[in-house]
Amino acid sequence: MHELRKDILLGRWVAVLSETKAPSEYDLSSNKRKTESNCVFCSGRENETPSEIASIRKPGTLPNTPGWWVRAFPSSNPVFQVEGDLGRRGLGIYDKMNSVGANEILIESPEHNTRPEDMGLEQMVRVINLYRDRLVDLEKDSRLRYVLIYKNSGKDAGETSSHPVSYIMATPVIPKKVKDELDSAKEYYNYKERCIFCDIVSEELRVGERIILETKHFIAFCPYAAKFPFESWIIPKKHNCAFQEITREEIEDMGLILMSMLKKLRQIFIEPPFNYFLHTSPNMVPRKNHWHTLGEDFHWHLEIIPRLRRMSGFEWGSGFYILETSPENAAKYLREA
Repeated sequence: MHELRKDILLGRWVAVLSETKAPSEYDLSSNKRKTESNCVFCSGRENETPSEIASIRKPGTLPNTPGWWVRAFPSSNPVFQVEGDLGRRGLGIYDKMNSVGANEILIESPEHNTRPEDMGLEQMVRVINLYRDRLVDLEKDSRLRYVLIYKNSGKDAGETSSHPVSYIMATPVIPKKVKDELDSAKEYYNYKERCIFCDIVSEELRVGERIILETKHFIAFCPYAAKFPFESWIIPKKHNCAFQEITREEIEDMGLILMSMLKKLRQIFIEPPFNYFLHTSPNMVPRKNHWHTLGEDFHWHLEIIPRLRRMSGFEWGSGFYILETSPENAAKYLREA
């Protein structure tokens, strides 16, 4: 089993894999997307993947057979695995535990070269429904503290397959980046008795120049102090800390705005590498009393990060980011795309 180790200086955890890579195993070749002729994620090859956990299918079709629109199954080489116990223990001044959790692959399209945003709104709605269904299921496991849904597109963004996929990582700890967001939101609420994200939504709507798209239930905007050029967020106007409580009407609206944002990025840039990830509330089951204000102070959102440039040593060493395109101009380019 892999091992989780805690950084006692910064308070974050890292996963140390049990099989160590040699220098020759790191691929430093071009970022150019490769065409795959042998993809087990495609429809018709269901017997070559682990058994599916969930799927949305055409009526009358059976699990692990063709006829699906989207499907989820466990990773065959997981960083986090469901079996086992945490086994948290000390090693001198350090802490470590077993990498218990979940690691799933979410197939977004039955066709290798057709992305969900190109299949239309109905397919994007299916993808978002699958996200919600998996979150609802995984939060039942009290060992799991956080569930992150994310997407890698392009080699510079960590893509390992050119088939349209997203991933789920469920972890036994709350990741440091998420914990920082939770702590900052709670601190703001304690001071102002308002949700910081609701205030951001109100301010962005008031100013308007960083808004890219607005629908009935969501806004898409470039953050005022973005970390990366053309970074954007999709956030619901209505306050809610938990993505899994999204309504049917909101799912359709989110499908529309996410589909539009992905198409706009591809219109401005040629095959831009990007990540997106969904920040929602942590699993409240293990520590109900600890999260008594979470419903008021946190607000779920999706962040889209284009990987348009490599970070400098200054940025890595300081955490002080440099933007070569202002959020206001980035929003203008995206609005007009």
